Amino acid sequence: MTLKKFVDESKKTWEIAAPAILTAVFQFSIAFISSAFAGHIGDLELAAVAVSENVLEGFVYGVMLGMGIMLCLELWYYTAVILMVGGLKNPKIAVDSISICINFLSWALMITLGFNASVSVRVSNEIGAGNSKAAKYSVGINLLTSTAIALFFSIAICASTNHFPMVFSHNDTVVKEAAKLTYLLAAAIFLNGILPVLHGVAVGLGWQVSVAVINLACYYILGLPIGALLGFKFGLNVRGVWIGMLLGSLVQAIILLFIVYHANWNKEVMKAEIRMMTYDDEENDRGNSRDPPADDRNNSRDPPADYLNNSRDLPADSNSTRS
Repeated sequence: MTLKKFVDESKKTWEIAAPAILTAVFQFSIAFISSAFAGHIGDLELAAVAVSENVLEGFVYGVMLGMGIMLCLELWYYTAVILMVGGLKNPKIAVDSISICINFLSWALMITLGFNASVSVRVSNEIGAGNSKAAKYSVGINLLTSTAIALFFSIAICASTNHFPMVFSHNDTVVKEAAKLTYLLAAAIFLNGILPVLHGVAVGLGWQVSVAVINLACYYILGLPIGALLGFKFGLNVRGVWIGMLLGSLVQAIILLFIVYHANWNKEVMKAEIRMMTYDDEENDRGNSRDPPADDRNNSRDPPADYLNNSRDLPADSNSTRS
């Protein structure tokens, strides 16, 4: 029974996640391949494309995902990191190295975003149907699947330390600088297997505002300032900026895991029922305001019975007058 339940839930998960993954991966692959071609043309060209894609396109893509919601804040976080790295010593090499890592990180993120969509749909459906246990189980399956995939990519990155940067550049300096970020990149990929699922849970339960505040605090109040301090003040350069980014993600993951783990799922079902009843009442009120009462409609369409009788049966005097 447990195995059948696992298989059934996994099937529902992949039915939603797979189309979203394919769409996101193919769409992002255009930018990924463009950056790779630019990097083999020259280091300056790679830096220029990195700024264009991660700053300009990243900002617009964040707007498309929705102003103020968690995912747009995360994408804009990468934009802020690129801008910050541009102020380090030897900015061309710094931007090249970190853009290589962000490209691999973003490509892995496109896959885990599929589970963001999956878990938000599954949780909202089950909570709306009153199945709190099924919603909680769906969170576990999505989290397990996404984390396993992220772990696979993290191991693959660690196993190709001196090779993965060559996809984007053959400059020895750029390759060495990017290789120094290997383990930090692997850790970020692993965390990005967890965070999108937790963000999807927040969407499914209607926690967007609360989680957006947590996202804002962890990334922009904690992560970016620490990254700037480590990168500029303590001379860790690109690694310092990435450590700050990673710390913000780690703190956010811990907070959201704690919140989700201790959530009262039965209470969330009750909240959903109240929201649905409120919505139904509002719809009924709007319907009543648009449609006049039944008695008024009948009165406006049908004349009184006395009038009909009078119009059908004319007095004798009237008949004689006609004749």
